[in-house]
Amino acid sequence: MPDLKGKVAIVTGCASGIGAATVRRLRADGAEVLGTDINTEWGEPVCEEAGAAFAVHDVADFAAWPDIVAQAVDRWGRLDILVNNAGTVSSMSIEDVTDEMWDRIYNINIKGTMAGCRAAIAAMKENPFIGQDGSSGSIINISSTSAIGALPSDVAYCSSKGAVRVLSKSVATHCAKQGYNIRCNTVIPGATDTNILAQAENVAPGLKEAVAATSPMNRLADPSETASAIAFLASDECAYMTGSELLVDGAMMSIHPGF
Repeated sequence: MPDLKGKVAIVTGCASGIGAATVRRLRADGAEVLGTDINTEWGEPVCEEAGAAFAVHDVADFAAWPDIVAQAVDRWGRLDILVNNAGTVSSMSIEDVTDEMWDRIYNINIKGTMAGCRAAIAAMKENPFIGQDGSSGSIINISSTSAIGALPSDVAYCSSKGAVRVLSKSVATHCAKQGYNIRCNTVIPGATDTNILAQAENVAPGLKEAVAATSPMNRLADPSETASAIAFLASDECAYMTGSELLVDGAMMSIHPGF
């Protein structure tokens, strides 16, 4: 297991799915964690059970990002890890999508991720432990296989998650060239057993089975499996990994270049 003792992390979208699993995993690996979400009813219990702190946070509220980062720094004296996990979908094609929905998806999925990166870098630059003994700051942005094999039914989601991939590379190269010892990588989950999928199953019975069938492994990923990949990228064991994309997709993209 990665050793994250002494490190401090922020995980957005912590109330369920990959975010909740990541809070639990980073805590198990020794990190102090601030989980954030707009869903207090689910987010607070997740963090309490894991021994993490919780803050109500809408990632699309760009002005709130410095305060969220400050909460972590004020509490633990540093910031080492940011997991930009919060995201949303629209289920609208190019012919159906409204301007309002497009803006909402982009504000959460890409502008929220950008604002998080910007605020985290400012804090990580002031962290005196980053750069010592091979230690580095780590920003991990969550994209989607839908950014590689686009879904015709959700143009805003797919394009925003594609933007997350390139944003991460730009952040990675900028930090490397500036000598900041701050890495930025993308995790690309495949079909994952999340609450969003469970809710969709109530509307469309059989959906989970159909989604699972898109993976050569013929099953959905458990959120903890993606959290394991995030924990690896958060650790100093991959100190030379930056600007990379880590697929956790059960080989789905190996045989499905598109849908």
